[in-house]
Amino acid sequence: MEVLRPTLIKIGGRIYRKNLIREQAYHPEEEEDFCAGPGDCADEPCDAFAVEETEKGFQCRVEVPSPLYKYIIGKKGETKKRLEMETRTSISIPRPGVEGEIVITGEQRGGVVSARTRIDVLLESVRKKQPFTHFLSFALNQPVVQERFLQFKEQVLEKCSKDPGVSSSLFQNPAKLHLTLGTLVLLSEQEIRRACELLQRCKEDFVDQITGGSPLTVEVAGVEYMNDDPAMTDVLYAKVHMKDGSDRLQVIADRLVERFVASGLMLKEWDRVKLHATVMNTLFRRDPSAEERSSSAAGRSSCKERESFNGRNILKLFENFSFGEVQLDSVRLSQRFSSDASGYYATSGQLMFS
Repeated sequence: MEVLRPTLIKIGGRIYRKNLIREQAYHPEEEEDFCAGPGDCADEPCDAFAVEETEKGFQCRVEVPSPLYKYIIGKKGETKKRLEMETRTSISIPRPGVEGEIVITGEQRGGVVSARTRIDVLLESVRKKQPFTHFLSFALNQPVVQERFLQFKEQVLEKCSKDPGVSSSLFQNPAKLHLTLGTLVLLSEQEIRRACELLQRCKEDFVDQITGGSPLTVEVAGVEYMNDDPAMTDVLYAKVHMKDGSDRLQVIADRLVERFVASGLMLKEWDRVKLHATVMNTLFRRDPSAEERSSSAAGRSSCKERESFNGRNILKLFENFSFGEVQLDSVRLSQRFSSDASGYYATSGQLMFS
């Protein structure tokens, strides 16, 4: 990082600089520490969040999911002690596993604001390293698509099983065929509720107008690969497009992600959502329940864990393979590593088109 061009982080509609700290290897039994100079953030504006005046000074409350308490406390309580000492505040944290608010109190308003800002910056950094828990998805597991997918799998194994790396373990579970719009780290019931409420606001604000209150007819046809060399393929996906030739599905996907990123519930990864349905993935070779990792920061997978396959023949033989048509009638907030009665991911909430 250049000293004159520091990394900037957007939190609550305001921009903060990220100070350079020494990276250390993470050990599960040790919590991350957080360092900040005594002068950092001291001059932050006081209206970025609510600070109450009390009889003894000032107070600020911040809602933090219980799994993140340990990062504010730090190893042997060192992070919390340092924050309190440098900002001259007292930080009260609920007991582990108990959802609640962290309360910052101090005699000086500036100290309370500084402590709150540092906690926000710390948690923003920590969240980027968490594996995602939920994702926005369009379900593609309708009977006709599942049947065509199984035909695709059978034909690929019949014609390409001798190609390096190709095996039955690479294929998606047909009951979980889907389009991923974006991933989220939701660590409490409150955060899941926020995501569900935002979905409903999106429905009212723009989705109903785009869909006209009717399902979208989508064609799933053709296959493509993710990486640069088809001979070293890790992910093979089916292409998706609107049957009427419009870009309505793309517009809905992009605007949903834009709203979720703006809310802080999702990290921005691309300028546009890449609409694709994974049909083969080398992650499935080791773990059939593994979901596609669209985030490079969360749940990163080492290249050593993946054994690529030669997809040249598959791409040539099945370039225009049709998986059928789908009526998309909802966007789901899907829970990772879960299944419902149909075999699809359990749904924490959804936005219905009609």
